[in-house]
Amino acid sequence: GEYLASECQTCHQAGCADEGIPSIIAWPEDDFVIAMHAYKQELRPHPVMQMMAKRLNGEEIAALAAYFGGLE
Repeated sequence: GEYLASECQTCHQAGCADEGIPSIIAWPEDDFVIAMHAYKQELRPHPVMQMMAKRLNGEEIAALAAYFGGLE
């Protein structure tokens, strides 16, 4: 998860500041996975997030969820 997180942190900053782009630090893992699969299936509208989610498989999404869920 940490290896993949660098791409996420290009937009989602490592700090918990929310300046238009929501923080994903300390998100519950289940919520993260649900959100990413919704982007992957184009159920949540955001072209950049849809593109990013489509590049990830289920194991990579779970790894990101565990990584960001464990940060505070």
